[in-house]
Amino acid sequence: MATGDTYGVDKIGLKNVGRVYRNLPMPALVEMAVARGEGYLAPNGALVVMTGNFTGRSPRDKFTVDQAPSTQNIWWGQVNQKLSPENWDKIRDKVYSYLQTRDLFVFDGFVGADPRYKLPVRVISEQAWHSLFCRTLFIRPTAEELRAHEPKFTVINAGRFLGAGPAEGLRQENFTLVNFEKSMALIGGSEYAGEMKKSAFFIMNYLLPMQGVFTMHCSANMSADGKTALFFGLSGTGKTTLSADPRRRLIGDDEHGWSDQGVFNFEGGCYAKTINLTREKEPQIWDAIRFGSVLENVGVDPLTREIDYADGKITENTRVTYPTPFIENCVLSGMGGHPENVFFLTYDSFGVLPPISKLTPEQAAYQFLSGYTAKVAGTEAGVILPEATFSTCFGAPFLALHPSRYGDLLREKLTAHKAQVWLVNTGCIGGLAGEVPRIPLKHTRTLLTAALEGKLAQVPTQHLPEFGLYVPAHCPDVPSDILNPKSVWKDQKTYQEKVRELAGQFRENFKRWEDRVSADVRAAAPKAS
Repeated sequence: MATGDTYGVDKIGLKNVGRVYRNLPMPALVEMAVARGEGYLAPNGALVVMTGNFTGRSPRDKFTVDQAPSTQNIWWGQVNQKLSPENWDKIRDKVYSYLQTRDLFVFDGFVGADPRYKLPVRVISEQAWHSLFCRTLFIRPTAEELRAHEPKFTVINAGRFLGAGPAEGLRQENFTLVNFEKSMALIGGSEYAGEMKKSAFFIMNYLLPMQGVFTMHCSANMSADGKTALFFGLSGTGKTTLSADPRRRLIGDDEHGWSDQGVFNFEGGCYAKTINLTREKEPQIWDAIRFGSVLENVGVDPLTREIDYADGKITENTRVTYPTPFIENCVLSGMGGHPENVFFLTYDSFGVLPPISKLTPEQAAYQFLSGYTAKVAGTEAGVILPEATFSTCFGAPFLALHPSRYGDLLREKLTAHKAQVWLVNTGCIGGLAGEVPRIPLKHTRTLLTAALEGKLAQVPTQHLPEFGLYVPAHCPDVPSDILNPKSVWKDQKTYQEKVRELAGQFRENFKRWEDRVSADVRAAAPKAS
């Protein structure tokens, strides 16, 4: 609780601030958020908040400080933009001045469940609900760990600060800045809490590969007998939904490391999309939304406070954050063994990829570096309809190092532990996005279960020569005609046109990586022309 102690925030130069609240318990943070007008309680007990002008990440406004020695390692370019040390100093000083006299909320905790790679972090924010978000999402310390906590990386969130811009090397007033030499990140001009989460992921994507750990934008779960599975994919492709399976134990829903001992979660909570959420389709997520969870930008009846999960007027990217233990039968340690099955989830907006197909190791490397999917409405600023895109490693906005570093680690892990990789289309089939509905979730779940249980290994396959893929000829409880996209399309001429168009986009995109991969990986490219 606040006692006049600054809890060391002055050590990083934050002077003359108001009261400092450190690691308040969940009820206290909820009470303060409501009292300060930051949000209100829904009938299910969740705190409802609005994030202002930004309801998704703004990757074009993420910058990394250009200085030695990290400048030699960073994958510079469109994803990782440079900011000079001088401009960092200017912005930091402005943020510090802005925070003077303001009450601050400190969360001290960890990123990374494996004790060997656990990173002690500190998040300083000006809003109580942002601190609740961190307490919900990151790994919470024990009382003993909190007493001994020494942060190795600090994130300062001044979401309401609007005092910097192009004069300081920025594109506009909002920004997320990372300085590896100072072990610090600054966030300003955006109240969207996901910027804190992804800053931590970006930091781990820089630090851990240098220690031989494969960092992954994926969810993970395990069977009752301890068999682990991974689910890669961008936001909106189904990572959270498909890993929250009542028949399996959740390890984590979004960010993991794969070390020489197995898989471990970076987080202590989940950040799930809620648009069109129903208890019937996603019972675990529905039941996790209660006191202690945070709902962002959902539609609410102003009188009754009842939630309308189908309401996307504010954004399609409505979200809920809740601690992993809110999911029944979760893996409390956040750790699992080496995976036996790995799923690459893609939202195919062309509607020509099969719902599931089995990949060779070479195809897995090709698909991983390609990272084909669609940006789903709302997950990034300005995205309204699904847009086809290639996000290398299924997470380009969060990669600190060159993608080939992560691709090499993937091949090493797959070879060493003989995991089977599957490409899963959770998007459209038989037509373009916006013209046909998404593949039913129940069919995707059934196909994944069959793969996890080894049933698809016994099924005859069909060859799709255009993409070199092999798909199961049948699967119980799934209509056989949807397994081969060609049989679903009514207009075969348009189907062939879209196959050629997508194949061409694959090959054009992969030119960026051809000089970094072996001939067998290059040969895994689509053949249609």
